[in-house]
Amino acid sequence: MRVTGFVIHQSRCTSINGKGFDFFVARSGIVIPGAETTEPGRVHICLEGDFAANDGSLDPETEEQLFVAARLIARLSEAFGVPPDAIYPHRDGCPGARFPWRKLVLSISDGYH
Repeated sequence: MRVTGFVIHQSRCTSINGKGFDFFVARSGIVIPGAETTEPGRVHICLEGDFAANDGSLDPETEEQLFVAARLIARLSEAFGVPPDAIYPHRDGCPGARFPWRKLVLSISDGYH
C-alpha cells in the first residue's frame, strides 16, 4: 500500500463510533491500533477529545497526547516515505476549528518540534 498522508479525527466526530481510524491516541497517550484499514493510501488517526470546544489553551495531558500523536506520525512517515506534514483534517468541523495543527509536526532529523 502506498501511503500519501495522514487524516486527523477527534473522537467526538459522529463518524467514528469506535471505528473509522487506523490508530486511536487516548488522552493518556496510549496508542491503540484499529482493527482494519480505514482507507487505502491514507492513515487515519483519531485523537480522544473535543477539539472544537478547545479555547486554544492545552492542559499537560493534551500536550502529551499531541506529542505522542506527532511521534506516531513521524515514525509512520519515515516508514512509508511520506512527508510528516502531509496531514489533513477529516472534514469541516473534525478535528475542530481550534485544533493545534502545529503540534503534530516533528522534525524527522532532530526529533523535536
